Amino acid sequence: MINTIPEVKRKFNVEEIRSDFPILKRLVNEKPLVYLDNAATSQKPQQVIDALNQYYTFDNANIHRGLYFLSELATDQYETARLKVKEFINALSASEIIFVRGATEAINLVASTLCRARIFKNGDEVIISHMEHHANIVPWQLISDRKQINLKVIPITDDGDLDLDAFKSMINEKTKLVSVVHISNTLGTINPVKKIIEIAHSCGIPVLIDGAQSVPHLKVDVQELDADFFVFSGHKVFGPTGIGVLYGKTEYLEMMPPYQGGGSMIRTVTFEKTTFDDLPGKFEAGTPNIAGAIGLGSAIDYLCQFDRNGLTLYEDSLLKYATEQLLQIDGLRIIGNAKEKASVISFVIDGIHPYDIGTIIDTDGIAIRTGHHCTQPIMQRYNLPATARASFSFYNTKEEIDKLVKGLLKVKKIFA
Repeated sequence: MINTIPEVKRKFNVEEIRSDFPILKRLVNEKPLVYLDNAATSQKPQQVIDALNQYYTFDNANIHRGLYFLSELATDQYETARLKVKEFINALSASEIIFVRGATEAINLVASTLCRARIFKNGDEVIISHMEHHANIVPWQLISDRKQINLKVIPITDDGDLDLDAFKSMINEKTKLVSVVHISNTLGTINPVKKIIEIAHSCGIPVLIDGAQSVPHLKVDVQELDADFFVFSGHKVFGPTGIGVLYGKTEYLEMMPPYQGGGSMIRTVTFEKTTFDDLPGKFEAGTPNIAGAIGLGSAIDYLCQFDRNGLTLYEDSLLKYATEQLLQIDGLRIIGNAKEKASVISFVIDGIHPYDIGTIIDTDGIAIRTGHHCTQPIMQRYNLPATARASFSFYNTKEEIDKLVKGLLKVKKIFA
């Protein structure tokens, strides 16, 4: 078995880390880039870029099909990436790791195949929360077009915490699945997913966790959580776009039918009948994103150089500093003040639309996100059209937060 985790961890030095990410050296509007939109996508270290270049320049071939050198090499690199993911989230088996395009496709795969597996009957219920990304709302609505599935929504407090008492009261004999986000991309709330899983499992209900935001910030152990499904996207965890992961317990993946049909996912095909491959091949029809998987494996190698808890503590210090500094700005209000929170801050400033905030500070090279962040129900919950959002990673600095504050003061001056 491969081991992606080095015995001696790389010492944390933010300036050295920043040198690993070439895009952080560029200028925007003749100003140094201040990239604070990590909840949308993370930047890529040079070694991930090099891994993609290496594959396309020297190793490009299709996988699982050829007996020649390049095909076998590409196959080995692709399957090694699967093993790296397996170790990264501590899955029981590499066959429980399904490569998909991202967290969105992973959730759609689970929703669609559970529906076709006749897990759901008319009148059954799926529980989600009020802080879900659209990717964990719309797929369940789509299957309700085929079955009369009812969505029940766990409410959130004004601070942005889940109401666990309300969650417990929602569970009944019609509940077939709980699907909740680990960390909110808008509020930054870190949900108590282990407790949620324990409550659901005590009633025999499986749980899907959307880990798109948690994997970049926290060390995740799917066996310790006892999650039945866990999904995340490569591009948020310093890997390429177009690649993601569905983890599922073998017992569920085996009873779910294929999501798509085509090459690679079959064992035999006749005009009368097709038999399907074992896990994980059953769910990976067609030529996959080979380079993306290799790049994701390289991103995992990069992260595993460091003490993950140390990176989390550094990001927590950025969150604390940014919160303190932003609250010094008159008229600024932070949306989401949960007890447990990741390095994401959504905010509004009285009398100024978030789009104007984002546009003006971009002239100083400061990149934040503005809008509803694919969480329109959250905007409705707080009676807002949109928020501005700054989200931090371990390559960000307090000096960049100071530039953000300076930019926001400039915005206020313009609108004064």
